[in-house]
Amino acid sequence: MIELAGIIILGIIAQWVAWRLKLPAILPLILIGLLVGPIATLYTENGAKLIEPIWNGEKGLFPGEGLYYFVSLAISIILFEGGLTLKRAEIANVGPVITKLITVGSVVTFFGAGVAAHYIFDLSWQISFLFSALIIVTGPTVITPILRNIPLKKDVSTVLKWEGILIDPIGALVAVLVFEFISVGEGSGYTQTALIEFGKILLFGTTFGFTFAHALAFAIKKNLIPHYLMNVVSLSVVLLVFVESDLFAHESGLLAVVVMGMVLGNMNLPNLKELLYFKESLSVLLISILFILLAANINISDLELLMNWRTAALFVLVVFLIRPIGVFLSTQGSNLKLNEKLFIGWVGPRGIVAAGIASLFGSKLLAKGEPGAEYITPLVFMIVLGTVLLNATTARLFAKLVGVFLTKSEGILIIGASKVSRLIANYLKKNKRHVVLIDNNQTNVEKAKKLGIEAMAANIFSDSLTDNIELNDMGYLMALTGNSDINKFAIDKFKKQFGENGAFRIVNTDEMNDPENNPEEGLFSHTDDFIKLTDAARKYPSINEIELKDQEHYNGLIEITKADNDIIPLFLKTPQNDLKIISAFSKEFTDIKEGYKLVYLGKVFDFEEEN
Repeated sequence: MIELAGIIILGIIAQWVAWRLKLPAILPLILIGLLVGPIATLYTENGAKLIEPIWNGEKGLFPGEGLYYFVSLAISIILFEGGLTLKRAEIANVGPVITKLITVGSVVTFFGAGVAAHYIFDLSWQISFLFSALIIVTGPTVITPILRNIPLKKDVSTVLKWEGILIDPIGALVAVLVFEFISVGEGSGYTQTALIEFGKILLFGTTFGFTFAHALAFAIKKNLIPHYLMNVVSLSVVLLVFVESDLFAHESGLLAVVVMGMVLGNMNLPNLKELLYFKESLSVLLISILFILLAANINISDLELLMNWRTAALFVLVVFLIRPIGVFLSTQGSNLKLNEKLFIGWVGPRGIVAAGIASLFGSKLLAKGEPGAEYITPLVFMIVLGTVLLNATTARLFAKLVGVFLTKSEGILIIGASKVSRLIANYLKKNKRHVVLIDNNQTNVEKAKKLGIEAMAANIFSDSLTDNIELNDMGYLMALTGNSDINKFAIDKFKKQFGENGAFRIVNTDEMNDPENNPEEGLFSHTDDFIKLTDAARKYPSINEIELKDQEHYNGLIEITKADNDIIPLFLKTPQNDLKIISAFSKEFTDIKEGYKLVYLGKVFDFEEEN
């Protein structure tokens, strides 16, 4: 009981430490597992592990093959959640570079690492290619924490983010298929029997995954499942699919759950977002338990296998040769510059799926007596730990070294995608500013996207925004919703991350009627709240510019806007076309000369035509 409770407690502590230090959670999880597992045998009195995953006659959490069953079920849930995130539309729209990275790049890694493992460690081709299939996967859970605090060009962040998301289930699928091929061969190589069994695995895995995905979707759409049971029913169906598929074709369960997740993720289900949130929370708990168990299950003898020059040689080839070759081949003919390609080639940490499936497959093949199977788990763990440590400690420095580190964060994040926000965002976009709208109203988000404005549906009360590495170049924050509490919350929560150059919100009605108590972060004008902004945008849906003569001219125009509800000042445009956000006080602009422009929303100034 103490060991089981200890694993959960240590796992959650590791997750918190990872969050606090902005590191991938897999790093502290595996390190804790090694400390309470194989390393503990070096300092305990009786030379025993503090946590023994498998019952050894005296202690242990799982008797017999219990650990194997638990790992199998946990991996099936994690892979199902990964499959849910894989969208056909995203593969089509993310661009040729990302498409090539998950195809050409994967092929380069698969064959390159396989050949390297075969000749360096003298492993069989089957085991070598299983190893290479396992390290195809990078994964968003390891890339996101590393890049979260590195301001990069949007193109670079997008490539790394979407490569991790898309390659996660794809890499897992390749690893599953290679493993199945090895398993059905049973040492006889690529025989006709092996091919037939391999075909059965593909047939039953895809059939069960596809069929149960549609059955579950039908039940959800027809409201056959009460809302409070939705998540647990979905979980039970995932486990059912995994077990049933395995019964019809041994080892086809993992393929079935990946396919099921991919099919469901591409359906228009009303509760898909809730299902994703539930699976993410469950995955965090399972990952916390799983990787402490898996790392603790490694023996000192496994670690000793890696204490030689061959391990270092394989790591160097995978990280410093094979990964860059894959990236350069995938980015050939793209708009990415040499320094951007170098950085993408440098950042390739392997993740949770690789380590988890490696332990599962390694133990299975070891039990079958497959030659060289003892190398699978420690080699993959070495690649995972090594790449995470390397990238976590050097990514920021390397970004500065090759010149992809943004010294100025000029992007603008707007909370709210109403008509006012869309008008302002469209103007900013035309003036070559990176602007992103955030709203939990899908209709507003879709309207923004139709205008060519970058927008995303998100709940600001969740932590998903802070994990979005595509927002790393945001330096300005504008809260423009009709809810004063949401605007205040957005400023408090995201000011440091997205508003380092300025964080503003529109004043509420009470603040507007009490100018003496206007907030410092007040936006545009202390005489205009959301209602006035919306009304002005409805009557005069345009953003205009007027040439300024001097400081006095600017001050005079600001006074006119205070008296006219249909004219709202937005930005000050410099002669260099730089846009400065006007605050409710606008006291910061004291040296305005000829060549500056006032940018405003609403009707044209009455005297503009006369001048």
